[in-house]
Amino acid sequence: MIADILPPRLAVVEAFGDLADVTLYPDEEAAVANAVETRRREFATGRACARAALAQLGQESVPIVPGVRGAPRWPAGIVGSITHCSGYRASAVARDHDFMAIGLDAEPHYELPRGVLEAVASRGEQAELATLAAARPYACWDRILFSAKESVYKAWFPLTGTWLGFEDAYIDFGRRDGFFCARLLVQGPVVNGAALTTLHGRWLIARGLVTTAIVIPRDP
Repeated sequence: MIADILPPRLAVVEAFGDLADVTLYPDEEAAVANAVETRRREFATGRACARAALAQLGQESVPIVPGVRGAPRWPAGIVGSITHCSGYRASAVARDHDFMAIGLDAEPHYELPRGVLEAVASRGEQAELATLAAARPYACWDRILFSAKESVYKAWFPLTGTWLGFEDAYIDFGRRDGFFCARLLVQGPVVNGAALTTLHGRWLIARGLVTTAIVIPRDP
């Protein structure tokens, strides 16, 4: 499913539910030693997806432990992302000579809880969502925006190692379904020889889920 909004040179594995008998490495076990069982299962399945994706690149199985702010620590030469929500886990990885960062997110396709939109979206974004909802009511635009901002952060953090708040990127969905543009409202890192100011992403609604993705290619 999520592969439909990703370029072909990425290795992608997804699961619609938790996998049985996933063996974690000791460092991974330690990372979720105090977690509730649901968190342990989603963590384990996410790691299983990630290792299966790495295997598609010819990469041997390795522990993928959470680093700063929970971001996965990938093997040298690899960039990737892991996402999970109720009933869904996925991972995408690639060689770092092809791509600089990957950001994935998955969410259930229903409206955000009351008060969340106001916390994550600017007034301008809220006004745009109201217009979109009137014109294209088949989509939960608040949830798509939330997911898009999560993908923005997941692509941003490996490049900078710094926090990016919801208020630090403006999401514009434009007129074409399945695409969005994230305009950074803070100074971005230098990427491919120029300051990063905009990230381009895609979104998809399928099987009761919203998935979003941002991929930053490396210029030759």
